[in-house]
Amino acid sequence: MSYCTYVNTLPQNEQPEHRHYHNHQYGFPIDSDDELFGRLILEINQAGLSWTTILKKEANFRQAYSGYSITAIAAYGEADRQRLLNDAGIIRNRLKVDAAIYNAGMVLQLQQSHGSFKQWIEAHHPLRKEEWVKLFKKHFRFTGGEIVNEFLMSTGYLPGAHDEDCPVFKKAVKAGAAWCTARH
Repeated sequence: MSYCTYVNTLPQNEQPEHRHYHNHQYGFPIDSDDELFGRLILEINQAGLSWTTILKKEANFRQAYSGYSITAIAAYGEADRQRLLNDAGIIRNRLKVDAAIYNAGMVLQLQQSHGSFKQWIEAHHPLRKEEWVKLFKKHFRFTGGEIVNEFLMSTGYLPGAHDEDCPVFKKAVKAGAAWCTARH
């Protein structure tokens, strides 16, 4: 079942976070490097859990991870790591916390070499999923196939976020999702 079908079968009063995410964020391009990195943090934390859990904790993640400030996260030390591991509002997994801190440092390096995290991604676009996974594994931690696929699909770099008959599909295309500009 596609995400579009899943969201559209939900009763209107159930899981509003899914409906909002589907209609306004999923598959849409993100211009801010901090927000793009924040999406990567969320996708990494979703591994092994439900997306509902992550959506319900998104505000907690944003607060715990300094508004997704790449510069701030890259500077985190042991006290910050412990603070995150003790924060019941987020996912308290040492590997995921360590990956976020390490990955922020890598993004800073990519910003220096490419101007921005977004420009680094766009410099490699389009690639096949397998090539993306290799590229992400070369630079980042905790970025397996599903995480990379969902990160790139959710940020408009890979197709498949929305069914073509979904009304949001046209909105993502109009917003300039990279997969559709590469297709035409």
